[in-house]
Amino acid sequence: MAKRFDRIEDDHKRFIEDQHLFFTGSAGPEGRVNISPKGMDSLRVMGPNRILWMNITGSGNETAGHLLENPRMTLMWCSFSKRPLILRCYGTATATHVGDAGWKELAGHFPAHRSARQIFDLTVDLVQTSCGYAVPFMDFAQDRDTMQRWVDDKSDADIRAYWIEKNTRTIDGKPTGVPLSD
Repeated sequence: MAKRFDRIEDDHKRFIEDQHLFFTGSAGPEGRVNISPKGMDSLRVMGPNRILWMNITGSGNETAGHLLENPRMTLMWCSFSKRPLILRCYGTATATHVGDAGWKELAGHFPAHRSARQIFDLTVDLVQTSCGYAVPFMDFAQDRDTMQRWVDDKSDADIRAYWIEKNTRTIDGKPTGVPLSD
């Protein structure tokens, strides 16, 4: 049965930190709902009601665009190993882009990554756990190095050009807040 909490408990934090994968969910007031898998060393539980997530360059930038119109965000983890559990954190978030005031302070919580484009700061107002009995068992082999190899093959200017081409608008044509110039 699902249980609700008004904060991230210590057990929840340990569970989150043990997972190699999490999912994000966001939506504007209209248009498409976005659900996206995330990995790498890109998430920090900062306290009982706060999570930071460093968003690395991708083929789209839906979450950033959605937050400009509607600050709701959901993060979800599920166990693919021994403990059957699904955990969701619901709340509201803000985006801090590279170059914004506060970027350096927030980025200091993560390993440096040249293609980091935003850090989302989620204020959690509800934590929900559920059984996860139907989630399959899967073994973690390793993190992919594909993103790092992509970044290593690009200059900073190449990455910026990619953001301008692919990351300044959502698939519904809404702005994402990615600055068009340095």
